[in-house]
Amino acid sequence: MTLQQQLLLDLQLDQPPTLENFVAGANAELIARLRILTDHHHFDAVYLWGPAGCGKSHLLAATANAADAKRPVIFLPVEKVGADVTVASGGLLVIDEIQKLDEEGQRALFRLFNTARFLGLALLLSGTEPPMQLALREDLRTRIGQMLIYEIHRLSDEEKAAALAHHAQLRGMLMDPGVVQYLLRHGRRDLPSLMHMLESLDRISLAQHRPLTVPLVRELMQTTLDTDLS
Repeated sequence: MTLQQQLLLDLQLDQPPTLENFVAGANAELIARLRILTDHHHFDAVYLWGPAGCGKSHLLAATANAADAKRPVIFLPVEKVGADVTVASGGLLVIDEIQKLDEEGQRALFRLFNTARFLGLALLLSGTEPPMQLALREDLRTRIGQMLIYEIHRLSDEEKAAALAHHAQLRGMLMDPGVVQYLLRHGRRDLPSLMHMLESLDRISLAQHRPLTVPLVRELMQTTLDTDLS
């Protein structure tokens, strides 16, 4: 495999989600609250909500990763939530997309709410709607409504552009100012992927001794798309 092929492959990879590589924007209070979940070994309950693409899954995975060395962590796909779920005292249970829970999963999560305080268990849940709009059984929606609730606020394109430009400046990148706007129009919409793409493009431009310009980015992204389709 050539160097360019390796870099093009790298261009398609996502960064591991961390709380550090999630640009907070208007979500600074939420990020600070999630850091508490990674350290404390007592009962806690946090619910995140927002539309697809706002960063819910990133934040849940990042919190689980950060907590893993400090407390028992179970990150369950929503289809795995059932009567056989066992959690350790002082642990952290993370469930994404709870609006998809089936009847068995809803019963299991309700039972976990009933025992969480006695076990010192922390719950971190996410969904696409605020609690009272979830299509779940009433008693479960009520319990979720008693959690700490955070709506995830999306970054504006201006905030993303500023974050990308600052990231490029910190790395000492030399690039056409239009590159950031091109990535915002044609790249992945989440900021960690955009930053990772920018870093990969910078490495390719250095390896090819070509300036990081919009034509180069267009060429490399088209090559990557052709590779995916072949």
